[in-house]
Amino acid sequence: MEENRDNLKKSFYILPIAILIFGIIISGTFMIKPDSKIEWSKNETLTAEIVPDEAVLPVVWGDLGAKLVEAGIINEMKFRSLYEIRDEFSDEYEKLLLGSEDGNLKINKDNAGYLLNLFWALGLAQSNPVLTDGPMNDPQYGSPARFASTGGWTLASGDAMDHYSRHDFFDLSEDQQKLVEEVSKNIYRPCCGNSVHFPDCNHGMAMLGLLELMASQGATEEEMYDTAFLVNSFWFPGNYETVAEYLALEGIDWQKVPAKDLLGFTYSSAQGYQKIALEVQKRKGNVSGSVGSCGV
Repeated sequence: MEENRDNLKKSFYILPIAILIFGIIISGTFMIKPDSKIEWSKNETLTAEIVPDEAVLPVVWGDLGAKLVEAGIINEMKFRSLYEIRDEFSDEYEKLLLGSEDGNLKINKDNAGYLLNLFWALGLAQSNPVLTDGPMNDPQYGSPARFASTGGWTLASGDAMDHYSRHDFFDLSEDQQKLVEEVSKNIYRPCCGNSVHFPDCNHGMAMLGLLELMASQGATEEEMYDTAFLVNSFWFPGNYETVAEYLALEGIDWQKVPAKDLLGFTYSSAQGYQKIALEVQKRKGNVSGSVGSCGV
């Protein structure tokens, strides 16, 4: 079973290229437009158990938004227009983008997509060996510019790759960097088959940015896993409802499963989640969640 799991993981590393080629054929590049819409399930009772109305993250954003704008990884006008066209650019959004937020970040159903885009910009721009020495830069994939997490970032001033791992918004110690790399290898998302150590989509790049920020502020390994699961739950609520249903069918309370396990390949990768969703469908005749989309 372990061998099959490893084979699945290895084979899926080829998938970004397949997706990429398809995207190139259609439009010349593989693009995902940043958005802030998250599809919330109608199963409100189960959603409330998994995703709180609001949660405080053990991390301070400070003036990182302003620094991202100053560096050019976020073009203020492009970023604003994404939300103003839907009349969603609130005072909170402006403060996170241009001001300084000294308190801990709060995440809720309304701002989860906005934070996704801020973390995406941070993960893409912050200098880190995960981006320069990891799978993203593997020659077999051509160029890191051709992934959804890079080519899909359309909100920069100039080309997104002008900022790829080019900025130092904070410094990580050797131990902090080691922690980011270790934890990132164990965190998956239901929209893709690769871990955060291979952040080929927007959710993966955003989670990398969050992990880096947490590490820079002294977060522990447990805090990083707990926070990652909480944030993943806001980004993929329907998926984790299905996971919770599956565990219940197995006689397991999902709240007693360590966050590290819930974030792993078995429950949170696209392949793992699909197997779980099919099993729930087989047993109950329906699936409450669906494979997550990178187009949040």
